[in-house]
Amino acid sequence: MIDLIKKLPKAELHLHIEGSLEPELMFRLAKKNKIDIPYNDIEDVRKAYDFSNLQTFLDIYYAGAKVLVTKDDFYDLTWEYILKCVEENIVHTEIFFDPQTHTERGVPFTAVITGIKEALADAKEKYGITSCVIMCFLRHLSQEDAFVTLEEAMPFKEDIIGVGLDSSELGNPPSKFKEVFKKAKEAGFKLVAHAGEEADYSYIYEALDLLNIDRIDHGVQSINSPELMTRLKNEQMPLTVCPNSNIELRVFDTYKDHNIKELLDYGLNISVNSDDPAYFKGYVNQNFINLCENLPITEDDIVTLVKNSFRASFIDDELKEKYLAQVDLALQ
Repeated sequence: MIDLIKKLPKAELHLHIEGSLEPELMFRLAKKNKIDIPYNDIEDVRKAYDFSNLQTFLDIYYAGAKVLVTKDDFYDLTWEYILKCVEENIVHTEIFFDPQTHTERGVPFTAVITGIKEALADAKEKYGITSCVIMCFLRHLSQEDAFVTLEEAMPFKEDIIGVGLDSSELGNPPSKFKEVFKKAKEAGFKLVAHAGEEADYSYIYEALDLLNIDRIDHGVQSINSPELMTRLKNEQMPLTVCPNSNIELRVFDTYKDHNIKELLDYGLNISVNSDDPAYFKGYVNQNFINLCENLPITEDDIVTLVKNSFRASFIDDELKEKYLAQVDLALQ
């Protein structure tokens, strides 16, 4: 099963680039940019990665992001993730970035998006890895702040395929951002939103009905509503599930409690993703391996999850068919 996971080409649709900041790079950039971080060494950082919920993770996530200052920092961050893609056989990736995390520190929007896009262009040239970039609004901030960020993004519209919604879920429902998502849709952006990870399934309904999203990030709480499960199945609305993240943030107590197998067996459009892999103990392949070691996941399930990752992506149909054919070829 592990050999199958490693040999199949995959797409990753739920990856926060700031969440791929490994401790080694964090220390290197902190030293270069003369940024104080609250850790003595790499081992000290890893010990801090013991989370009780989403907020305890976000506190460390934002502290780490402070070391990212220049365009080159964002290039290096993205390139390190690309090297992981090569190892993991990820041939297409759709990367989230959080501009507000950086612009509020005085880092120019241009530095963030240019560094990321230059690394992704080099990834395409050197390794043939295709990619899209999705800009996320931080939901603990106001909709007014999100509007400002959307305006900043407009000159880079060719570089950014979609907008999303992430950060502290509880108490910040999708409805809070209804108007800015409406404007983003009118501007031609694809729409995604984190919903139904920690908060209940009502957040998923809001994301669907008020934000009119194209894809749900997480969505594991949908299992608590038979009506919603039926709707998600009928619409084949993609859910980008992140198993390691769900365990590390205590959405489920153990891997054996995770509901991804139930969601998949019901017929939902599920894919496996790593979310913030530097913090959540593993990239995509490790997420797959952990599932196989703890749940009755079959080889057919793995193939379905992998193919769903391409079907749910924002690439054109021709490229989707090319990648799906590569999956079939790997299976032979």
